[in-house]
Amino acid sequence: MEPAPVPVVRQHNAITQARYDYTACQLDIFFYLLSRLRRDDTPDQEYTIYVKDVEALTGRQWNYQQLREATADMGSRMFEVENERTYQQLWMFQRVEYIKGKGCLQIQLAAPIRPFLFNLKENFTSYQLHSALKLSSKYAKRIYQLVSQWKDKTSTRTYPLDEFKQMLHLKDPKGKEPELFQNISQLKARVLDIAVRQVSEHTDLKIDYELVKKGRAYDALRFTIARQQPQQLPIPFEQPAEDARAHAARQHLEALGINQPQLVATILGDPKHLDQLFKFTYQLKTDKVKATKNPGGLFLKICGLR
Repeated sequence: MEPAPVPVVRQHNAITQARYDYTACQLDIFFYLLSRLRRDDTPDQEYTIYVKDVEALTGRQWNYQQLREATADMGSRMFEVENERTYQQLWMFQRVEYIKGKGCLQIQLAAPIRPFLFNLKENFTSYQLHSALKLSSKYAKRIYQLVSQWKDKTSTRTYPLDEFKQMLHLKDPKGKEPELFQNISQLKARVLDIAVRQVSEHTDLKIDYELVKKGRAYDALRFTIARQQPQQLPIPFEQPAEDARAHAARQHLEALGINQPQLVATILGDPKHLDQLFKFTYQLKTDKVKATKNPGGLFLKICGLR
């Protein structure tokens, strides 16, 4: 049974408000690390991440090279955390080690960032961290992180557009890099609409946004929030990689309408079919595969099972 959500501690969400730019792969690693944090961890605690675990939870395949590039870039990027008294530059990792032939990596967090990560984790249940891993858009992941601070309310605070864009790294506060999605229609289509759809479809929150005008131009925005019944049971993070992968595969097959016992057993028993299932599900979710009428039939055809 999921523990009751802890009270939201908004003043401690410095990492959520911080300006940083992570890819979808990097955010998967980030949220997976959050799931592993425990209050009784030692300062030099190592966290082991198995690639199969991440694939099972996200439905996406990350190869070793992608992960190595992702952690290398994460290690070099800084979190900018600022309040009325101080401005801090923080980095994520003390050390990352890839274990050859084991399909896993071990991560040691930098000591100064650990308190911020623990405080951030307290705003998420296990289900919500699982939901964040299911989102494919990096902006959806960041916005879900943002609105989760306000999940006990009906809306977030109103964010000036400049501040919001800086948090998502769409705008450089120093003006040295070009601003992304300057046109409000681009911001809606490329960031906001996608985030609203993914968060509302795959998480415990149904969200929307309201743009606020100052004069004739849009100046700010806020998100409205409503709780909703989770659509799927979460995969426990403590579950072994093989069990988690099979559990996720069964959920994908059920969503595709494939429930004949013999077909399900054939797919679950063949690693190639399983890899194709996760790949197909991800492509379907990101509109790289068009199959509005019978996606299950298309998947079976691709696998040579129909």
